Amino acid sequence: MIIIQNLVKKFGDRTIIRDFSHHFSKSEKIGIVGPNGAGKTTFLNIVTGLEEHDSGKITTPKNCVVGYLPQSPCENPKETILEECIFGQKELVSLQHRINEALEEIGANYSEETYSRYEALEKEFAEKNGYALNAVAKGLLAGLGFANEQFDENPLNLSGGWRMRLELAKLLINDPNFLILDEPTNHLDLPSLSWLEQYLKFFTGTLLFVSHDKEFLNNISTQIMHILNGAVNIYNGNFDDFIEQRERKIEHSQKQQETNKKKQDHLLNFIDKFRYKASKAKQAQSKLKTLERLKSLEARLEIEGDEQKPTFKIDIEKQSAKIVVDLKDCAIGYDKVLNKNINLRILRGSKIAIIGANGLGKTTLLKTIIQQIPLLAGEMKIGENVKIGYYAQSQLDILDSKLDALENVLRLTKDINHTQARSILGCLLITKNDVKKQVGILSGGEKSKVAIAALLAQRNNFLILDEPTNHLDMSSADALGNALSDYSGTVLLVSHNRAFINSFSTHIFKMEANKTPELINIE
Repeated sequence: MIIIQNLVKKFGDRTIIRDFSHHFSKSEKIGIVGPNGAGKTTFLNIVTGLEEHDSGKITTPKNCVVGYLPQSPCENPKETILEECIFGQKELVSLQHRINEALEEIGANYSEETYSRYEALEKEFAEKNGYALNAVAKGLLAGLGFANEQFDENPLNLSGGWRMRLELAKLLINDPNFLILDEPTNHLDLPSLSWLEQYLKFFTGTLLFVSHDKEFLNNISTQIMHILNGAVNIYNGNFDDFIEQRERKIEHSQKQQETNKKKQDHLLNFIDKFRYKASKAKQAQSKLKTLERLKSLEARLEIEGDEQKPTFKIDIEKQSAKIVVDLKDCAIGYDKVLNKNINLRILRGSKIAIIGANGLGKTTLLKTIIQQIPLLAGEMKIGENVKIGYYAQSQLDILDSKLDALENVLRLTKDINHTQARSILGCLLITKNDVKKQVGILSGGEKSKVAIAALLAQRNNFLILDEPTNHLDMSSADALGNALSDYSGTVLLVSHNRAFINSFSTHIFKMEANKTPELINIE
């Protein structure tokens, strides 16, 4: 499998990957973890060839077929789900295109040379099982839960989770033996997540993936790759094993630093005392060299360091009425009804997580409550003094990529000054020079933090959140969960992050196909 030797990647004066070497063996399942902005997606992009590295070497054997699943679905897919799936097999699609071109040329201006080229292309297409491509695509889509009648639908009509399933089908149609997945659990509902976990457990090739889902990492990983401050370290086992090993490593490093400091102090005392004494000068010079080596060791021990953890509080301007939202006999959807018979009374202080399979209208319900789309039937009342803050799956689209983090928060928030905006960003670990970085160059997780900072600054008393932990690292997701738990306002959210939901929710609103949605008290 892929071999990496002395890899180095820098952004300006910042080192993202420092002199990393590794040989990926067959059947290993490596989960990549680290804080937002550490370079996890950058590393995947380098391995896949989408991004250049500064030095080092990456060797990919000829028999290595790489399959890459990005964080987001294709923005401009083909006209049908089946066509988009087939398009994932780019080699055969290209061959088919060249065959069609040769046929057109034969029809317009026949020649022996053109016909020979057509025959060679057709033979290659057949040998590579091209004529079975349509059937293979249908089989993959069916295995991923797509119904036959969906094959001719436009992919843009699918929910986020189903579009990511389509991306997975596009990836698998190439039959890869080296899978690279960037936050594969984002946008997936719980049934989809369970399916993916089972598939990956029995995948016989090499798996390299970024995830912030602890349960997913524990269920899948055989190794953990940790990226922090340019240092890349491999730990055997799953995420829990990694935490235990890393704690022992940090403890050992701290002890080494303490011992090192004592040795340095002892050497400094000797050097200061005997530096100018002729009989001890040579010995003092030797001690000085030893001191320099110890300082070099100290620098190496401090390279990785420990991860900072964000912590923040969500304030409100004033309390809402006791009944925040009241939905009676509601039907929701766009051109057609996605869900009906919705009766939901949201009381002040409730923290409600909406769960259910993709395509049942979870996001649609949120958009209906903020009156972005109209009710198809029923009645909805919003209580007095309710001030809604909405975080959408596409929340990053509200950010101006040409402005820096601080400018974006100020642009999206009223009645807030530079100091207050800096303070809120600082709570999310966007500090010092980072607040002046253009949003366009930030990682997905860092962009999410900027959008969350803008939302926090608005001091709303009713937060409606759609997948807020997508792209957030674990520490930030934990901090958001803790803040929501202490929040004196009301929360309604969609999330598939199991640990996150459990950290603060008071109720579950369960949406199932062909069943009346149900509010369940879990306190």
